[in-house]
Amino acid sequence: MDAEKSLDLLRKGAKTYEANGAYSGDVSKQMRERLSKGQHPFATVVTCSDSRVIPEAIFSCNMGDLFVIRTAGSVIGAHELASIEYAAHHLHVPLTVVLGHTHCGAVGAAVAGETEGNVGVITRAIRDAIGGEKDPLKATRLNAENSVRCIQEDLQGGEAHRVCGAVYDIETGVVTWFDDTEG
Repeated sequence: MDAEKSLDLLRKGAKTYEANGAYSGDVSKQMRERLSKGQHPFATVVTCSDSRVIPEAIFSCNMGDLFVIRTAGSVIGAHELASIEYAAHHLHVPLTVVLGHTHCGAVGAAVAGETEGNVGVITRAIRDAIGGEKDPLKATRLNAENSVRCIQEDLQGGEAHRVCGAVYDIETGVVTWFDDTEG
């Protein structure tokens, strides 16, 4: 499957989730048995560790469809890049989506200037990405756009791979893609 087909499946899945508000993905015993022979995800999703953000549900996907990487604030570092490279080069996943979300605690902490303890590693990375932005939604988008750039730079010169970003609204269930003209 190519990146455009993968992105189209995610867009359609997000619209299905938005309309139905329920998850109907296949997590059956038969699916688990089939996947025990190997995985062939069609997209990588980098998203927040927030328990309210469930990529398989948001994109109406089955078990085995997505290679999911979760970190607070969707921050990209060496481990995340290595995981993305693994998916792209070894599993031949043609698409990576960075999915930010509304009401992100990590982005909120960065906007508020919190940098204490180990959490400071995350909030400082987000602050670097958002600069002085104080609007939480704009900051979320800037942070996700920064992660998209990091991934694009890392995969530069490799096999064809598309990277794009989106923001999930946890209240409405709507996914807004960065390149959408429809909103």
